[in-house]
Amino acid sequence: MSTIRTPTPSEAPSSPFSLPSSLPPIPSIPGTDPERCVLDAFRAAIAQRVADALPPLTTEQVYQGVDYGKKGVDFTIALPRFRLPGKVDELAAKVLGKFQKDEWVESVVHDKAFLHFTVCTQTLNRLVLDQVHALTYAAPSTQPEYGINTSGKGKRVIIEYSSPNIAKSFHVGHLRSTIIGAFLANLYKACGWEVISMNYLGDWGTQFGLIAVGFEKYGSQEQLEKDPIKHLFDVYVKINADAEKDPNVKTEAAAFFKRMEDGDESALANWRVWRELSVRKYEGEYARLNVHFDVYTGESMVGKASQDLALNRLNEMGLIDDHEGAKLVNLEKFKLGKAVVRKKDGTSIYLTRDIGGAIERYEKYQFDKMIYVVSSQQDLHLAQFFKVLKLMEFPWADRLEHVNYGLVHGMSTRKGTVVFLEQIIREAGSVMHEQMRKNEDKYKNIEDPEEVAQEIGITGVKIQDMAAKRINNYNFNWDRMLSFEGDTGPYLQYAHVRISSISRKNPELLPLPPPAEIDTALLTEPQSRDIIFLLGSYPDVVKTALRTHEPSGVVTFAFRLSHAISSAWETVIVKGEPDTAKARARMWMYLCARDVLGAAMRLLSLKPLERM
Repeated sequence: MSTIRTPTPSEAPSSPFSLPSSLPPIPSIPGTDPERCVLDAFRAAIAQRVADALPPLTTEQVYQGVDYGKKGVDFTIALPRFRLPGKVDELAAKVLGKFQKDEWVESVVHDKAFLHFTVCTQTLNRLVLDQVHALTYAAPSTQPEYGINTSGKGKRVIIEYSSPNIAKSFHVGHLRSTIIGAFLANLYKACGWEVISMNYLGDWGTQFGLIAVGFEKYGSQEQLEKDPIKHLFDVYVKINADAEKDPNVKTEAAAFFKRMEDGDESALANWRVWRELSVRKYEGEYARLNVHFDVYTGESMVGKASQDLALNRLNEMGLIDDHEGAKLVNLEKFKLGKAVVRKKDGTSIYLTRDIGGAIERYEKYQFDKMIYVVSSQQDLHLAQFFKVLKLMEFPWADRLEHVNYGLVHGMSTRKGTVVFLEQIIREAGSVMHEQMRKNEDKYKNIEDPEEVAQEIGITGVKIQDMAAKRINNYNFNWDRMLSFEGDTGPYLQYAHVRISSISRKNPELLPLPPPAEIDTALLTEPQSRDIIFLLGSYPDVVKTALRTHEPSGVVTFAFRLSHAISSAWETVIVKGEPDTAKARARMWMYLCARDVLGAAMRLLSLKPLERM
């Protein structure tokens, strides 16, 4: 059996952290990486014990069954999962009979169908804190943050998200897509992928013909430059009302859009200005949300050639049916209905532009994966889109993935009006600002209270969105979102601020000695152990999020860590601890906890605050 050993000094380590050679050797198991997730080492040690006691089980088989335990238990194995001959009690007795504690595993307890393992606290403390420190500070220019893995090294992913419609309100669906998409972009980057964040704007279609007709009647250049998104929306609302009464307005709009599709410069001139002004406005608003896009593209940018190529290929493959002048792909045998790929008047439709866009993106970027962050209301559209690409036999068609999400109910400003992104940001900040003013002493110490209030407000919006599984619908609640009580965004920021204050409040302990000189054996309190075990679990949290595309697991982790810190705060004290060595060990643990909480918050696209 191969074992993990510490590399000799002449060997270049793959990570700034490695297991000390003084520890008993552990088996090397495919898919584990103790240099980045130290709990893998403890699980491997447990798996080896069970496999040795219960042949013919292999260490790899047992490892798959080592789960996190319930409260008070580190790891648990359910014996029935291995389907071994013999009674569970007899199997458990064999494991207990052979068990000897060492520096990896402290004890094992048999409980009904389960074996519960407790790992050695001294080894846990030392390794977890050393690993957090090494991966956070050892080589910041070359090493990513603690908790990540390098599984995506050399791979490229395009993540398309947000995608608002120019001239329509930036509604909560776009906000959800923005929040989830920004999280996924951070997550993939953290795991070594090259990420291209793409905003595919709704900047084409018949509504632009409608706006063009409306702009001649209701448009104002001054209002347009002041707030393009709001002004174009107002024009759109007014001309829509006209169109309800007068069918000629829609005919005029359709004719105008046909001119745009045909490349008529006089029809495109205004549209180009509207698009550019809107993108500029969005860029500023996204920056305030801590969101950045590498590429602003849109339906208008999908070339006619790639759309025609797609239609010709579908035709040649016999996949197109004509229906009263419109062209359809029949997907009924896949229970996906009929997909329209060309309208009766010959203009393009959303699906055709999506197909053409995907072809162009693959040619340009040669992606390993492309993710569309789009609401569950579009499940059928995305399923049709992916199925058509597969029927067209593109070898990369199975690299596309739809990350969907549920609806938000009840989101409007407190005045009950339509919601634009700018209004959401402004309102979240102003509500938070009112809260902060209530504590005058703290308020006076904040350098830029409005900036801080906005950041807490945005954190509240994002955490309310990401706290539950993304597919769930939820009711938006301003009061709940901005509360400091319970699991809310402001509470998370408060936890980070509180733990960040430890350096300011204990300057006499700084600088801390090098990690090797800090005695982690002094961290004997159960509350310290809870914090350290949680820190050790963070790399698993990141790995799971990459597999499920769920931000909620990272949010849950951040709250669990915040609660563990809060539980320790009054008893595991630094200020007022007479034993300097103990105070330093505790301070180091808290600083490591601050770094991991900050890493989790940054993954969620939050800006961790130092003061509030």
